Amino acid sequence: MFSGLVQALGNVEKIDTRSDYARVKIHSPKIAKKLNRGDSVSVNGVCLTALNIKKKSFEADVMVQTLKLTSLGSLVEGSPVNLELASTPDSFLGGHIVQGHVDGVGNLRHVSENEKWWRYDVEVPAALKKYIQNQGSICVDGVSLTVGEIDDRTNLVTLWLIPETLAKTNLSAKKIGDPLNIEVDVLAKYVERLLTAREKTNNEVQQGDNN
Repeated sequence: MFSGLVQALGNVEKIDTRSDYARVKIHSPKIAKKLNRGDSVSVNGVCLTALNIKKKSFEADVMVQTLKLTSLGSLVEGSPVNLELASTPDSFLGGHIVQGHVDGVGNLRHVSENEKWWRYDVEVPAALKKYIQNQGSICVDGVSLTVGEIDDRTNLVTLWLIPETLAKTNLSAKKIGDPLNIEVDVLAKYVERLLTAREKTNNEVQQGDNN
């Protein structure tokens, strides 16, 4: 589990593409020194397992399916990546509960600057908008953010980013059209699951009474 609070910016040092996976080497002295082999680490919001840890870098294997279903497939050498270590029982939960399981890939559609904040409009997959609520939580490329508003007609989510967020994450380097990993609030998915199961049970009971 993660919190969506980026702890360091890393850079992709090398990508070794194999037939069924890619091994990514990430340069980040701050994160590497805290890792042990096998530890979980969030890379742009995707939970990966740390391997071959050095003083200033670590490696991780990314399966073909993950490359296809997340923005990690668009990484190149030199790409900045948001990094976060897995939460521990005594971690300060300053963001929200993040699993590191990407629900879909969105795209940056508009950016505008104001004196105290930046506006980012992100188009999310239509299937995810039912889980997104104004003033609710959303994870974008591993960053816990608050939803400003969502337009159900266009599937656009408006996010307001303060300079501190831009300075400490790779969101400042994003350009229009860039893919972004989206993870919706896991609590919303659990609620949907419970309601669906309850409705199914009620329907089965009702059918039984009618027989």
